[in-house]
Amino acid sequence: MSIFDILSLFGGLALFLYGMRLMGDGLKESSSGTLKTAMESVTNNPIKAFLLGLVITAIIQSSTATIVITSGLVAAGIVSLRQSLGVIVGANVGTTVTGQIIRLLDVESQASGILQFFRPSTLAPLALIIGIVIIMGLDFRNSRSIGNIAMGFGILFTGLMNMTGAVNTLSSGGFFNTMLDRLGSNPVLGYLAGAGTAFVLQSSSATIGILQAFSASGQLVFNEVYAVIVGVYLGDCVTTAIVCSIGAQPDAKRVGMINILYNLGKSVMVLLGVFIFKQIGLLDGIWNDTVNPGYIANTNSLFNLVCAVLLFPFLSVFESLSYKIITDKREEMDRSDELIEALNPAFIATPALALKSCYDVLKTMCDTAEGNISASFKLVRKYEPELFTQIAQDEDKLDHLTDALTNYLAQLSGHLKDPAHVAIMNHYYKVVSEFERLGDYAMNIAETAQDNRDQEISFSDEAQRELDIIEDLIMHILERTDRAFRYRDVHAAEDIEPLEEVIDALTAEMMQRHMDRVFEGKCTVYAGKNYSDILMYIERISDTCSNIGLATITRVHPELAGHTHDYTQALHSREDERFNKLYDSAYAEYFRKLNEPAESQASPVV
Repeated sequence: MSIFDILSLFGGLALFLYGMRLMGDGLKESSSGTLKTAMESVTNNPIKAFLLGLVITAIIQSSTATIVITSGLVAAGIVSLRQSLGVIVGANVGTTVTGQIIRLLDVESQASGILQFFRPSTLAPLALIIGIVIIMGLDFRNSRSIGNIAMGFGILFTGLMNMTGAVNTLSSGGFFNTMLDRLGSNPVLGYLAGAGTAFVLQSSSATIGILQAFSASGQLVFNEVYAVIVGVYLGDCVTTAIVCSIGAQPDAKRVGMINILYNLGKSVMVLLGVFIFKQIGLLDGIWNDTVNPGYIANTNSLFNLVCAVLLFPFLSVFESLSYKIITDKREEMDRSDELIEALNPAFIATPALALKSCYDVLKTMCDTAEGNISASFKLVRKYEPELFTQIAQDEDKLDHLTDALTNYLAQLSGHLKDPAHVAIMNHYYKVVSEFERLGDYAMNIAETAQDNRDQEISFSDEAQRELDIIEDLIMHILERTDRAFRYRDVHAAEDIEPLEEVIDALTAEMMQRHMDRVFEGKCTVYAGKNYSDILMYIERISDTCSNIGLATITRVHPELAGHTHDYTQALHSREDERFNKLYDSAYAEYFRKLNEPAESQASPVV
């Protein structure tokens, strides 16, 4: 045994781990949309949840990723803790698929015909050639992800072959045989070795793959490896539980805890079963059998399938234990806190899920800002301290959501490859600050109403009637803004601009009327200042709604990106028939109301 053999072993290990990571990342990236749809389809049917967890883990090659994503969905309220149980068990079975792929090491060099293509020495260079051709020579949707999958597959098998060659050399030394003998005579040591390796590598598939590479030397027997395989289950799930627990709410942490409890139960069941079967002689025929990569893959799959069947009826017990271990130490979370919890870093590797969480935050911001604007107008009519406090609290939540979402989008931006995902993120970047501004203007109006109360100022009946009229129009604009963002409704977005122009005309007319009242002594200067401030905030609200509408139009029609100024200029030049019709109709309706002497009528939706 020489230092060069050890370097070769660890170099092969490095290639194997990198190949597995590259392949897994490519699979997750290319399947993110499908993954989102599949994970959201979980129902109370535990068998369906089990199959979903199995299939998703087989696709993305990572039980940790599947369970962490499930934890995030539980935190977001998309999936309940009870629904996640089947997914957890399915993920534990699905992770054995990687070992079944690696068993291709068993294909003999003497294999003829089509089997020659499945030898690692053939698959590795073939996959690398395909991968580099796709990455460097082809350009289509998800081409880079697919190329990375092929490259990862090739690098994985190159690393396996390097490890196998190094192990064959090391097996001629006494150290290797002594280590194997100790594992065979001490199952506890083997269990700890498997758990420790899986914990360090953060992957059960990688640990099983290393064991398969060692088995290719022909030096391993069943009694030396079964405890190592079982130990892998605990080491991998501890890492998963740690990731699930970072900054998570109780139910999300319970997902990781249930995974630990399930794997502990699985370990006890397998070790106890092996001990009993050995004592009654059922394992005598295989106890000293030499194992190969296929033997290890089948043993791992069998252990997981049998345990899944036997432990499935006891999942509710694991759920109950998780509630006792992880208690609810804090009061019920506020909706905004729940939304921030749903901005889970675990989703970043699956952009479709991450963007869904961002959308949920923005919808809440839109609703909150619109509600605060409506409430602030109520304060102007009649000041209520409780309502002012509520508006202030909602404004703090809006600021908190803005900071959290902006930071999350910044983290997410470096992981987006799909142009559709990039377009969505750019849209969200544009509107998040606009929704915050709407909340700011609502707070400004509320503070003006508070100043009226403090200074014992009241608006004249005529001034209040004018504010009611323009409030009606601004609420129509906000309703269209909500529809434009929520449903990407281009017609609703296009309606905002002509109505915003009517707001400009109304505020100009109302300011002139205000000045006339000041000159006539019907209004004090201080009251007039507050009235003017409210009109200014209303005009800014309409401008902000216009920006949100334009962002929606640009997302649907990306060719307008960078040309929105020209687009709005063309509208304002009165060349667009739809714009002109809506502007003329709204202008006539609201100026008619403004010029009515006393009573105000409810305005139709324009």
